[in-house]
Parts: sequence; C-alpha cells; structure tokens
Amino acid sequence: MSKVSRLRNIGIAIVTFSLGFIVGFASQGRQAEDEYKYLRIFTDALKIVKDNYVEPVSMKDLIYGALNGMTKSLDPFSGFLTPKQYESFRQETEGEFGGIGIEIGMEKGRPVVISPIEGTPAYRAGIKSGDMILEVNGEDTSNMSLMDVVQRIRGKVGTKVELTIYRKGVDKPMKIELERALIRIESVKWTKIDDVGYIKLSQFNENVSIQVERAVRELLSKGVKGFVFDLRNDPGGLLSEAISVSDLFLPEGKLVVYTKSRNGETQRYFSRRKPIIPANVPLVVLINKGSASASEIVAGALQDHKRAVIVGEKSYGKASVQNIINMEDGSALKLTVAYYYTPLGKLIHKKGIVPDVEVVMDERQEEALQEAIRQRKLQGRNGVIVIPEMDPQLSKAIELIKSGQVLKRVANL
Repeated sequence: MSKVSRLRNIGIAIVTFSLGFIVGFASQGRQAEDEYKYLRIFTDALKIVKDNYVEPVSMKDLIYGALNGMTKSLDPFSGFLTPKQYESFRQETEGEFGGIGIEIGMEKGRPVVISPIEGTPAYRAGIKSGDMILEVNGEDTSNMSLMDVVQRIRGKVGTKVELTIYRKGVDKPMKIELERALIRIESVKWTKIDDVGYIKLSQFNENVSIQVERAVRELLSKGVKGFVFDLRNDPGGLLSEAISVSDLFLPEGKLVVYTKSRNGETQRYFSRRKPIIPANVPLVVLINKGSASASEIVAGALQDHKRAVIVGEKSYGKASVQNIINMEDGSALKLTVAYYYTPLGKLIHKKGIVPDVEVVMDERQEEALQEAIRQRKLQGRNGVIVIPEMDPQLSKAIELIKSGQVLKRVANL
C-alpha cells in the first residue's frame, strides 16, 4: 500500500470517528459516491497540510479552522465556537460579559452592527445600527468570521480597542477608540410619562419576561391608561423569552410564532396564560432598524393579533433560528436550523416588520436625543431617561394612546 493510500485511510478513519460524517455511504447511490469523493479530498488535504506545512500545526487547530470555514460559508448567523468562544457566548446570554456592547451580524462578508446596547461604551460612543466594521485594531475584517470579529473586539476590562467604521452618508471611514468594560445588561427599564407606562427592553436574555411582568404590574398599580413597549435597538436573544414576553400581552392559546425546518417540520408556539394587561388598555410597540430576532417575534405577534399598534421604522429582518449543539471538547456549533414565521405566515427574513405608523428619525435627531440623554445621566439621573419632545417616535406613540386612536386602529388593522 502506498504512503498516500495509508494517509488517506488514516485520515478517513479520523474524520469518521471524530465527526460521524460517514454513515452507509456505499449504499446511498450516486450522491453517496460524490460525498465520499469530497470527503476523501478533505482528508487528503488535511494530512498533507499536517505533514508538510512549513511550521508544525496541531490537528485540533486544523479541524477547528475547517469547521470555522465550513459554518462561515453557510450564513451570517451560523458558526463554530471554540471552548473559549462558547463560554463567552454563554456569559452574554446570561446578561453579563466583557466587551464594548454591540450586537453584530454579517452582510456581504463584513461585520455590521445590528444595534448598540444601551448604556455601553459603544452606545456612548455613538455607534449606530448599520455601521460596517472595516477593521479591528487595524486588522481587516473582510476574511474574518463573525466569531473572529467578536473575539478581537472583546478583551480585558479597561483595555482599549479601535474600530474602523464605515457609515452610509459619511465621506470616509471613521476610527473610534473604545475602552472595554464589563457589560452588565439591564434588560428592562420603565417609568411613567403622565398617565402612560413606558417600558424599555434592551435585550431578550434570561428571565427578562419576569422583569417585564414586574414593570407592567408596577405601572398598572400607578394607574396608567396605556403602555409604550420600546423595542428599538433591541437585537433579540432567546426565543423562549420572546414567547414568555408575548404571553404577557396576548390572550391564552394564541399562536405567537412558528418555525419551519428544511424538511418541513413545523414547531408552533402558543401563549400559555391570561394576559396581565386588560384588552381595553392601549398598547404601542416601538421598533426601528436595530430591532431584530426576538424583538421581531414579539412585534409581529402583537401586530398580527391586532393587540398593538407598531410605530417607528422597518425592523432589521432576522427570522432565522439557531441551535447551539454542544461538542464533547467544550466547543459548539451554532447552526441555523429553521426560519420563523409570524402568526399570519409572514416570513420577514431580510425584509423586516413594517410599522403600522411610520415615523422616521434622521441621524441629526438621533444624535441630539442621545446627547441630551447622556447629559442628563452625567447630572446624576438614574434609570431610564425619556425626552418625548426630542423623540418623535415616542411622542407619536403617546399621542396615539392619549387620543384614543390605538384601540380604533387595532380594530381596523
């Protein structure tokens, strides 16, 4: 047996044992033969690189690199997470992590900001939804995976990272230096504006539905006559929390969302309890281009069931569902396994949710509002700060509630 043949057999055995790729290929006809051929090419290349690359390289690094490239080729939201990256991911969904406070996706091979998280270094520095990250500390991002970018942006608390940002409408890229911080996400904040309850939800991490329920009950006890639920710049999070938050507003047994996999398998999710807000209490939901994923699930369910009027700008349009699949060494695959649909069957992937009442905020208005909020926080204000007179979307929501138009509109939607 030749050396190449022996290497080929060894390589196939390694991949078969580690990844479980080969399952009865010989009996699966032409397709199986093609799969076997490409798997053989992969194992040949793996062994050749392992034995002949100019510097020693571990099998682990080669396999990790292959998995990273494989998942990167699928879509912007699938990926391979090393054990260290997976631990960081888990910390983020639990509501506390180190970094600068942005949610990013991939568009045309580049990392793009879905939304900055309120109160974080990125938010204070004026990073916006839609900003494209061209470089991280001078490194070009064009050949990086999403997790590569995340790993470079995160670092030790107190250290600095420089992002080179391209923003539509700006003549040349901007360099923004940020100091990394321990990001503690206060996902839910609320206040009372005259007789209207205002609830701001920043991210759908663990147990946010409990906090939203607390906010609703407290505001109801103060006699509010309507609610504004602000999902602007909320990049989403856990599907389970989107269902639980929707439960608070919809009648029991209503379809919240359903998912459909490649093989047509459908999973439906229904509201499971009585709503805590009476049906005659008006509700407005605010969205914008930074509202994504779980935010769109909630907004879509409330819109389709005519429970709320949606105000603002078209949302981001992320309707893909990712599963985390644990691997035996502590790494994980983050894999897109389905799309989700609103109760009326709308697939809003790459389309977004269109508001019932469109109110556009231009860049000048957004910057003025955020600067005013920042100044008030510097003066010692704690909690959520709202300035309706500088926020046309919030102002419109309050107007619709106070004028009685919300209940009229949902009756006619």
